[in-house]
This record gives sequence, structure tokens and C-alpha cells, in this order.
Amino acid sequence: MPDPKAFAAQLAALGAHETTLIVGYDASAGMYASRLWWMCRWIGHLKCAVLDGGLQAWLAADGPLSTEAFHSKGPGKMMVRPSLAPLWTIDHVSAWIGAGSDSNIAIVIDARASERFRGEIEPHDPIAGHIPGASNRVFTENLNPQGCFKPASALREEFLALIGDQDPMAVVHTCGSGVTACHNLLAMEVAGLPGSALYAGSWSEWCSDPSRPVVPKR
Repeated sequence: MPDPKAFAAQLAALGAHETTLIVGYDASAGMYASRLWWMCRWIGHLKCAVLDGGLQAWLAADGPLSTEAFHSKGPGKMMVRPSLAPLWTIDHVSAWIGAGSDSNIAIVIDARASERFRGEIEPHDPIAGHIPGASNRVFTENLNPQGCFKPASALREEFLALIGDQDPMAVVHTCGSGVTACHNLLAMEVAGLPGSALYAGSWSEWCSDPSRPVVPKR
């Protein structure tokens, strides 16, 4: 994670103020825009959103495009406020496993592709597999065929099938490096299941120490 003050200063340099609505978009199913949304909430900025469907939806709606370089109208002013985004560290995950990951302390959901979760392939990290006790929901399952988020009712039904009667605030999202996990976190917010946390270090941090347990076992 970056220094929160440095991140706020970067937003201010783009012209953002405390009252600015920050809208993130991308051309990658919303995974990067979701991370930006989460980071804005992480520094306490509530006025943030994701453009549903991203650049593709914008083009489909005949939205205009510009090829000109961006120039801020002037520096803004952004403060770091109390965080609106719960954050787990590797110590939290270790304690969760130590307490028995099948307990009611929390539910950990991994957003990576299923073959990475199962340990069949690993294109980025030195070890394949997943955190013991984690469940898998690939972030693209949040989208319809057009690349937009499914209706809130459908997302709610699907996530409740995964977490049962667990409090959404006891849900922790993880992935490879803390990016696509934010997509699942946002989808839960859309579904009316707010308050879940992010394990930002995710699999890349967890598997970096050979002494930590992984599934499947080495």
C-alpha cells in the first residue's frame, strides 16, 4: 500500500477536492477502477464511484473520446480522513488460520481465476495454490455478458449463497496482489452487503514466505 498522504496528494495534483466526485473507469472489466474506488474510501473519501461497464460501455453509448493530454485546472486539496475501508494484514490472516479457518471469525474469498486458486497454474508468483480455508469467487462472475455488474438482487443471492448467514463485515477479500479482490468487495456493496475488508498483500505476500501454509500442500 502507498502512503495515504502521498496518495491523497496525487489526487489533489489531478485537481481533486474534498467535494469532488471521483469516477474510475478502465477497459479491463472494472478491476483497476474498483481498486481506485477502494483506495479513495481507504483514505476516507466517500464521493467515489466506478463507471459500470468501463470504456466499452461508454463507447457503446456513443460517448465521446479525447486524444488530448490531460491538464489539471489547478491543484486541489485532499485530506486523509478516517478510513472507510477495513484492511487486513498478513498478521490478521495468520491469526485467522491459527484460530481455525472453519470458525465463524471470518470468511476469506479469493477473486483469482479458479485454476490459479486450485494451484494448477501460477503465472505471476513463485508458488501456486491458495490460503488455507479460503473460498473462490472469480471476480468476472460479478458481470453480465455485456461486461456490466449484474443486478444487485442477483449479486446478493450469489454472495449470500457463498457466505451464508455470516455478517458481511466479517468477509475478507483477497486475490493475487489486492486488485481484483476490490471487484468482489465492490460487488458486495452493490448487493447491499457492505463493510467487508481487503487483504491487500494477498497471495503474492502470503506465498513469499515458504513457512506459511498453502493449499495444495507443497
